[in-house]
Amino acid sequence: MPSLQSFPKRTIHLDFHTSPAIPDIGADFDADQFAQTFVDAHVDSVALFAKCHHGLLYYDTERPERHPGLRRDLDLLGEQIEALRRCGIRTPLYVSVQVDEYAAHAHPEWCAVDEQGRKAGTPGTCRPDIFFATWNVLDMSSPYQDYLAEQVDEVLRMFAPVDGLCLDMCWDQPSCSKWAIDGMRKARLDPTSAADRARYARRVALAYMARFKKMVDDAQKGDAPAGVWFNSRPKMNLHVEKKFLRHIEIECLPTGGWGYAYFPYVARFVRPLGLPTLSHTARFHLTWGDFGGIKPKAALMYECASTLSQGMTVGVGDQLHPRGSLDRAAYELIGSVYAHIEACEPFVEGAKVENEVAVIIDPEAGDSPGPVGLGLTRALQELRQQFDLLPPSARLDGFQLVIVPEVIPIDAALKKKLQGYLQKGGRLIVIGDAALDGSGRPVMKELGIEAHGRSPYTTTYLRPGRSMSGDVAMMDHVLYEPGHRVTAGQGGKALCRIVEPYFERAYDHFCSHVQTPPGRLSRYAGIVERDRVMTLSFPLFTAYGKHASVPLRKMLGHCIDRLLPEPWIRDGGPAHMETTVVRKGSRTIVHLLSFLPVRRAEGLDLIEDAVPLVNMPLSVRLSREPRRVFLAPQDEPLPFIYRNGRVEVEISTTAGHVMVVFD
Repeated sequence: MPSLQSFPKRTIHLDFHTSPAIPDIGADFDADQFAQTFVDAHVDSVALFAKCHHGLLYYDTERPERHPGLRRDLDLLGEQIEALRRCGIRTPLYVSVQVDEYAAHAHPEWCAVDEQGRKAGTPGTCRPDIFFATWNVLDMSSPYQDYLAEQVDEVLRMFAPVDGLCLDMCWDQPSCSKWAIDGMRKARLDPTSAADRARYARRVALAYMARFKKMVDDAQKGDAPAGVWFNSRPKMNLHVEKKFLRHIEIECLPTGGWGYAYFPYVARFVRPLGLPTLSHTARFHLTWGDFGGIKPKAALMYECASTLSQGMTVGVGDQLHPRGSLDRAAYELIGSVYAHIEACEPFVEGAKVENEVAVIIDPEAGDSPGPVGLGLTRALQELRQQFDLLPPSARLDGFQLVIVPEVIPIDAALKKKLQGYLQKGGRLIVIGDAALDGSGRPVMKELGIEAHGRSPYTTTYLRPGRSMSGDVAMMDHVLYEPGHRVTAGQGGKALCRIVEPYFERAYDHFCSHVQTPPGRLSRYAGIVERDRVMTLSFPLFTAYGKHASVPLRKMLGHCIDRLLPEPWIRDGGPAHMETTVVRKGSRTIVHLLSFLPVRRAEGLDLIEDAVPLVNMPLSVRLSREPRRVFLAPQDEPLPFIYRNGRVEVEISTTAGHVMVVFD
């Protein structure tokens, strides 16, 4: 991971989407007070608005899009930049791209439309009706792109060298406007095909990304290159699009629709790309533009500390009041969290996040975790595994274990890669459908299985063998998702067996409320072990993402323990606790996060308190005995024992986030 020293560490994204119907823009703005508020809150970078979603401009310009409520003698953006730079605070600039109300009303023909001629909404939706209060979406294949380029050019001429440019609302936008149809025909694509419309939308996006990046580079002239970020792009395509970027930003407001599963899933895919990365949440209780909404300190602490633990820098979103005044209470909250983050930074600057497990995912599935992504992220976090998410094209060198989830087909290229990885001593877990080819046969002989078709039962049961004894109850555990019938083949050994129900549930014969009870122990295996390979016949991650069955997670843990008997972390902490291992020179640092999101309202998970850890045993694999172990950032010494290549300590804390430092 690139050094954090050359990249903003504690940022604010200062929204300013302000209706033209609101007067007195910036009437209460005090430049010195504005800047001092950020200084007091430990902020080192503030994203400022040149252009908002309303399509209005906030600087000294003769363009008609200048906000009508901004008095002529106030260059709001210019004064914001000057005041912050005097305090050593960076000022990247924000420009809205595909959302522009001014342009949409002045040129309705520039709006993106679907195949039925309906105006597009934000992303992948249509506007319900013309009277619905929501944004219009512009078509970047129309003359709007040149209109936007003129605005960006003016911003760069007036304010270059810039500290960065954030171009927002840049998703792939299919359209059936006359410009889009002409462009598709020219590109020999079929405008009547939804797939071709999506392909053309991706081409348009990549073309304007190249265009605007060049504009920024040209405007900087001899000054240091500026970062350009295209927000709302699919993070899972960044392994392709990183050529347009110098850094990455992850927008993740958990209460605003992203949820608490989004960041850990996306971060583990983005992190191996090796670009400086910041992730920002927001101070709002709900979502963006939630004036008067503020979240509990514990929630903001968790969100920021989680970002820090993943080797990234932190950001918080706010929205400036139209009169130009900042909310003091919001910055007292942000400052209290940022003070902790700043105290932690010296321990992790330049550090490398350590991971020994690689999980193969499909980038084309998109950023949303879905049941499989949610299941694998939660299960592996709760099992304290240190893992990355990789596309099938990635190198597997350096990973001790590779996991292929049920939704990943093992094609010829991936099969060859996995076989080479095993030949070098690697370990492999293959789950569900991934174990079989398109004809239902085992995809690799190394799996040690024989296949007998898909199970005819919607619900079956898993009976653990003796090797699974311990924290897994010796009973028949329900498998809520259907799997395959497999048996152990040459060299394979069944660790669990499948118990099939009396019959498949149907309208004319069923039992009890939900599922048919277990009937008979079948000859089929649930988990097969062969050398350094485990094969699961059922879709474990789908099941865990949908149903959170703890016994299934524990069985996965047993499989991993058999393959990796000496993991980085062992502990006696609660399931919700998260751990991350980082290395900085000869120093090892373990992040511990103990927060628990709770469903407090319909569709809203909230964190109000940290969960204390009391006398929690922690064991960390280290190749040598440390000189000293302590809690950071408070520098609290910890007694420890070193034996059999592991350091053992006990942790008691009410802080929610601490770092255990092994010197």
